[in-house]
Amino acid sequence: MKLIIDIGNTLVKYAIFSSDEIVIIYKKNDIELSFMQELIQKHNLNDVIISSVRDKVDGDFGIKTLYLNPLTPLPITINYETPETLGNDRIANVVAASILYPNKNILIIDAGTCITIDFIDQNKEYQGGRISPGIEMRYKSLHKYTSNLPKLTISNTAQQIGKDTNSSIVSGVEKGVVAEIERIIDDFKNENEDLFVIVTGGDTFFFENTLKNSIFADQNLVLKGLNEILKYNE
Repeated sequence: MKLIIDIGNTLVKYAIFSSDEIVIIYKKNDIELSFMQELIQKHNLNDVIISSVRDKVDGDFGIKTLYLNPLTPLPITINYETPETLGNDRIANVVAASILYPNKNILIIDAGTCITIDFIDQNKEYQGGRISPGIEMRYKSLHKYTSNLPKLTISNTAQQIGKDTNSSIVSGVEKGVVAEIERIIDDFKNENEDLFVIVTGGDTFFFENTLKNSIFADQNLVLKGLNEILKYNE
């Protein structure tokens, strides 16, 4: 039994894995060392991997602990000019995708605080990606950087054109982000006819319901990738 910890921008996920299967996932707002110790004892865990896009976490938890960092050996090749700046979540996503769906060209869309686009080819070579604001960030920025626009949130009610201020914002944000992602998928498909597309992250449900392109959704892709990295380093 293993403990997989993903410290994201918004949430901290603690996942218990038995081999390749997720037993249970706990979600909290911050890292809690006492909670980690409780899980280790309760589930009789043997290994832990910790990945953070925030501050580094240190501690002696009494079991073998792997802290994911730019020097951690990986089962893929990273073709990125600044690998030390590549987010751990993005690394975990492409590792999971390459192992779960071998011999495929894969586009991973991680829709959370930010929207990241990552491409790994059929030879398990990560080629790079894109970063843009997430849906909630787009709503927040419209409110923060203007005097009169309200703060809205995801509604799944976007019309082609808005008939008032609120519906215009919803249309601009939600129709806009869908058009952006659809175009990205189409562009990659033009270069990779066999392209496999995975959507993950907190806003997976939104794109599942709105994208016209065929996609596969997996909200736990980062956790699965971290588990694969831990296995590779055992």
